[in-house]
Amino acid sequence: MFQCSLRISLLVAVLAIALATSAQRPSGKIFFSQDALIKEQGIQQLTLSNKTNLYLTVSLSKPLTDYLSELAPSIYRDSLAKVGNYQFSFLVDGKLIYQTELLPGAPLAAQQQADTIWTKPLIDNEHEGRSWSQSAWNRFMYNGGDSVLTDGSHHLQIILRPYVKSPGLITGEIIAEGQLALLVKRKPEVRLSTIKLSPVRPYYDLVASPDSFDKDKIKTLRAYIEADVFRHVTSVVALKNGKILFEEYFNGSSRDSLHNTRSVGKTFTSALSGLAIRDGYLQSPQQTLGEFYQLENYKHYSPEKARVTLKELLTMSSRFAGDDNDPDSPGNEENMYPTDNWVKFTMDLPLDTVRYQKQWHYFTAGVMLLGSTLDKIIPGGLEKYAADHFFKPLHIINYRWSYTPQGVANTAGGIRMNSLDYAKFGQLYANKGKWNEQQLLPEKWVSESLSHQLPITGRPGEFYGYLFWNKTYRVNGKLYEVYYCSGNGGNKIFIFKDHPLVVVLTATAYGMAYAHRQADRMMEDLILPAVFNK
Repeated sequence: MFQCSLRISLLVAVLAIALATSAQRPSGKIFFSQDALIKEQGIQQLTLSNKTNLYLTVSLSKPLTDYLSELAPSIYRDSLAKVGNYQFSFLVDGKLIYQTELLPGAPLAAQQQADTIWTKPLIDNEHEGRSWSQSAWNRFMYNGGDSVLTDGSHHLQIILRPYVKSPGLITGEIIAEGQLALLVKRKPEVRLSTIKLSPVRPYYDLVASPDSFDKDKIKTLRAYIEADVFRHVTSVVALKNGKILFEEYFNGSSRDSLHNTRSVGKTFTSALSGLAIRDGYLQSPQQTLGEFYQLENYKHYSPEKARVTLKELLTMSSRFAGDDNDPDSPGNEENMYPTDNWVKFTMDLPLDTVRYQKQWHYFTAGVMLLGSTLDKIIPGGLEKYAADHFFKPLHIINYRWSYTPQGVANTAGGIRMNSLDYAKFGQLYANKGKWNEQQLLPEKWVSESLSHQLPITGRPGEFYGYLFWNKTYRVNGKLYEVYYCSGNGGNKIFIFKDHPLVVVLTATAYGMAYAHRQADRMMEDLILPAVFNK
């Protein structure tokens, strides 16, 4: 009798432990594969190179909305997708590297309410950037994944939890988990003897530089770009003392290719503003919008709006309620593009005098407004003025503007030209505004443009001039301060303060989290050492 009771007690205890252990385990699974087909059983290990594709299939015991409803039972099911989503946790070798809450809206509410199994790409080299899942992976790589996934063996683990923000962050238990053994082989084998650099040839008034540089470093750069260590790069050009030091082209581009460098074009607006001051169309950057527009004809009029200065637009420090880094900002550029009048969109914006105390905030619409103001006051318009008085003296002939809905040259970004012409623009500033003995831009304007007008919010040690960025590289213990133009995708024109060097990088990694950090790595690891540590 006693032994029977003991057996029953032991059996109950074992069952209790089993049930408790089972309750702690996620009921859902994550499977991995190299294609988009839904897999019941995925791969267990993967060799990860720069050209590898990686997909995940998530199998849940119930739709995401059911989990969200448990976290926020007072919220209607149809509204849960507005306040909740998946939380992704990325672990490498047992250590949490990055955790992110997906923004509401992706996946769609209908999918959250119905789907219990779905497949999405983490890495899709042919369709990069088209999915929210790829964005999550790219953020993981940018925020530590790239550093820890060194060549060799690693263990990747991805964990999914539901979350809601109502109003604070509430996360649930693990609803799916998956693991994958990785053999990382991202660093290519470089055979320098087989790599040839492009010959340097004169280009209009640019001649080849006689200066030496570390060719092996630039050969390595070329190999890394071709092996997708650095992705979607289309050109690298360097001028030293105003002469072509090297020029390399990739991914189907050539010396004649017109590159879409996105917001690099904003800085051309600064140059054209200086040109307008030279020619008397503007008196100074302290002039106000009220001198050019009837502000009473627009929404949210106030005397303070009429006092917004051109300098505030040049330094992105106006009090317009516009911030491209805030998706909820009324003046976010994504709200401007669908409208049929961008000037009206911008002028109709309210001021936010509480949030903005004349500090820097990235405001594309303000740069468009600056260009449209120039177009308004210059006889014949901005486009013709730029062609005759700016591009022609620089021998920049083949270029292409984009346009606002009113047909005005779009100074918010997108002007296309070849890499050597972009380099000429940088060299003009390196020359303090002079080109071929002609003082094209006032030297005072160049000095003000390349100065620390404002600190950049959230980026210690970095500054903003007149639509120029500023930071300092540290390479091999030496500091290199640089002013630069910057555009989505990793596009740059670098003008070094204390060295006669201009570097142009063009790339098409639009919307990719790694794009700007990739440009920094090319500069710090290879380009600057090639020029200065030869």
